[in-house]
Amino acid sequence: MNRRNDILLVDGYNMIGAWPVLEKLKEIDLEEARDKLLDMLADYQGFSGMMVYVIFDAHQVPGLGATYRHHKLTILYTKEKETADECIERLVSELMARRRNVFVATSDLVEQHVAFGKGALRLSARELLIDINQNRKQIEHTLRERESSPGKRNTLDGNLSLEVRTKLERLRRGDK
Repeated sequence: MNRRNDILLVDGYNMIGAWPVLEKLKEIDLEEARDKLLDMLADYQGFSGMMVYVIFDAHQVPGLGATYRHHKLTILYTKEKETADECIERLVSELMARRRNVFVATSDLVEQHVAFGKGALRLSARELLIDINQNRKQIEHTLRERESSPGKRNTLDGNLSLEVRTKLERLRRGDK
């Protein structure tokens, strides 16, 4: 399925609590679990073409919330007194106006129903993890296939003129 231009909204702490590898990591270091989640979702975004937003619940933390980019993901920490669920609901309403498919990844059944009612498509934490693992296997298969048949490789070197290859080689060596 081609998911280019689709949007995935991920309830970050819900995934951390639902995925066994992240749940174990969270017990040792929550920040490390968040980083691992972001790495996994960045790979998924790169392979699937979906635009991924990761929402972390900070409703008990004073402040205005924060949005930043990491690995081309959009990371949002909710505002004071705003839950991740409320933020996701707001984003679904805003993003549905752009006529794109919006997926919401959470295992919170109430949030799934609310998002679905607003027109989003539901994706459980389990389904997203299965999809991420299938994508990883597909990438590994493709890389192994390329390594085992070097004659079929689509290398850049074969498509460059001698002049361009010479300039690139000089740059690689640090020459000017």
